[in-house]
Amino acid sequence: MSHGDPNNPYGAPQQGQQPGYGAPQQPGYGYPQGPQQPGYGYPQAPPVPQYGGGPAMTSMPGTVSAARALMWVIVALQVIGVALFAIAAATVSAHKDDNDLQDNADFQRFADQSTGVLWAFVVFGVAWMIFAIVLATKFTSGGNGARITMLVFAVITAIAGIYPFIIVGLVHTVLGILIAVFVGNSTGSAWFNRPRY
Repeated sequence: MSHGDPNNPYGAPQQGQQPGYGAPQQPGYGYPQGPQQPGYGYPQAPPVPQYGGGPAMTSMPGTVSAARALMWVIVALQVIGVALFAIAAATVSAHKDDNDLQDNADFQRFADQSTGVLWAFVVFGVAWMIFAIVLATKFTSGGNGARITMLVFAVITAIAGIYPFIIVGLVHTVLGILIAVFVGNSTGSAWFNRPRY
């Protein structure tokens, strides 16, 4: 005759045996049976969230990490762009005083107008590069304010890639859109709003 599993807390005690008379007493319904462990076949519950936002993130999600890598690509492109504009501005300035081009009115007019514009692009490129470096370093420690600033940066970068830098700015446009999507989605929001201990 089978009397069921002796480890089953819901099983009936064996017939003919009273608790305390030869058989070990089994705890009744609702009483703990010692150290509590998850039962066989039952999954363990996820950790309870501390501040109502879900489990705390400990590692950077893939999309946010990709946005950080894309931000560093923008920094590298800014370095190349600043170098090219600086070389172009220096070349135009150097040839402005060239004896062969002194009599060329078209070149002199171009040199007068473009030298200042090229140096302005150099200054703007350096400032945008420094801004990108600061934002790229804020991916691990920045909060929601850094996230919003990254979104604004990405949108302005995407727009500036369309106009006035349409030919060389297409890569910036694509990078800006991707950064805005990766930082602006729910995973990016959860990362930048995570609790910090």
